Amino acid sequence: MNVHDILQNPDEHVRFAAYLEKLGHVADASEASLVKRVLTDPDLTMAQSAVLRHLDRRAAGLHLGPAYEGWAQAMTQATIDHPFLAQRLREWSLFRTITLKLPWQSENLLASSNWLQLKTAAGTNTEAIEILAEAGRTKRIRNTAGISLNHRSES
Repeated sequence: MNVHDILQNPDEHVRFAAYLEKLGHVADASEASLVKRVLTDPDLTMAQSAVLRHLDRRAAGLHLGPAYEGWAQAMTQATIDHPFLAQRLREWSLFRTITLKLPWQSENLLASSNWLQLKTAAGTNTEAIEILAEAGRTKRIRNTAGISLNHRSES
């Protein structure tokens, strides 16, 4: 089933599932164009949700390796007109930088979304976890970071 056929289905739940299926099996060379095509769906909220799930799945698998950079650039271009998706890609890039212990700025982490702060608080970079234990946006983030630090000190 191609994207044109998917768009013909009036049920957004069916389209959502079909998009996830297509995105889950897309060849790397066709990925950006498929993402752009999905984002033309009349139900933009549903389409962005499908693409977000795809971006999170792909970024989780790629963020530690060298293929991430090229992939993130291609996905940034594909989602350029969708601020939330572009922001998520920027945050995956920051998460990658923090996880790989490359140079990063604490202000960028503290200005990031709850999603990234929580993900980082449960991560492996002690410096970032300490910052979030002290100044994370929510009590949940600060507590998660504190628990991460306690587990480190017990190990």
